[in-house]
Amino acid sequence: MNSTIEIKYTKEELLKLYNLPLNELLEKSSRYMTNNIEFCSLINARNGKCSQNCKYCAQSSHYRTDIESYPLVDVEEVKKVANEAKSNKVSRFAIVTSGKTPDEGRDFQLELDMIKEINKIDGLTSCASIGILNEEQAKQLAETGLNRFHHNINTCRSYYPEVCTTHTWEERFNTCKLVKKYGMGLCCGVILGMGESVEQRVEMAMELAEIEPDSIPINILMPIPQTPFENYLDKIDEENVMRTMAIFKIANPNSVIRFCGGRMRLSQENQELALKTCVEGILVGNYLTTVGREPAEDIKTAEKLKKNII
Repeated sequence: MNSTIEIKYTKEELLKLYNLPLNELLEKSSRYMTNNIEFCSLINARNGKCSQNCKYCAQSSHYRTDIESYPLVDVEEVKKVANEAKSNKVSRFAIVTSGKTPDEGRDFQLELDMIKEINKIDGLTSCASIGILNEEQAKQLAETGLNRFHHNINTCRSYYPEVCTTHTWEERFNTCKLVKKYGMGLCCGVILGMGESVEQRVEMAMELAEIEPDSIPINILMPIPQTPFENYLDKIDEENVMRTMAIFKIANPNSVIRFCGGRMRLSQENQELALKTCVEGILVGNYLTTVGREPAEDIKTAEKLKKNII
């Protein structure tokens, strides 16, 4: 991460930057870049049957999507996948579970055991994305040694009711505050292309600047058949993805902007351009319910761009 830089922008200032010629905007965001690239990976440890009605999600029990649902995997499977990830130059490894909260599947103690096992693997750092937390859960995660918790705001406060109605943006925000209260790192990002306006993308950037996450994962919506957003492929184009990522970097110069799900909607040329100008992290391999790239391809790209993989 860069040494701490204190810059605060108004909404009007960020909108003005957003609308600059793209090359000028990317030149400004590149000023906050290091030459490092951080690889992380995950295991989809519990899939499907989620009680929440997030309109983008294949795992919601509110929609009849064609996915395989399964309960929490065992600890040995987590160890196996974590060691495979390490062999692909991954430094951070996350357990990810469906559900509103960690105990939706009554699995919280097993999830704590998984974190302990990841921490035993030399060269790997533990991460978890297991839902909305209460105070006691945040405390236990910190005591177990979790290094970083992942919890997206997904979109801005003003647009959130258009995305989900079974929980609120404020619940997500409060989880982020608990994570920081108990001294864990925070990974908090968004999903682009869910029908939000340019102004709302700028609002996301500003809300993340208030949260101050260590890492900001950028997901680009991959419309899932049978979800309410199944026909949303045209809600954002490549240029606006690039503009948004640049604005996120400018508004959050101390955070690692990270490629996550949906980045394959960008051309290889634009992925490489982003890695030069605004993106310093990649979630490698496959995602939760969508396909990513082979880790070897990302290693090859990093080497081509002369990046230090950390």
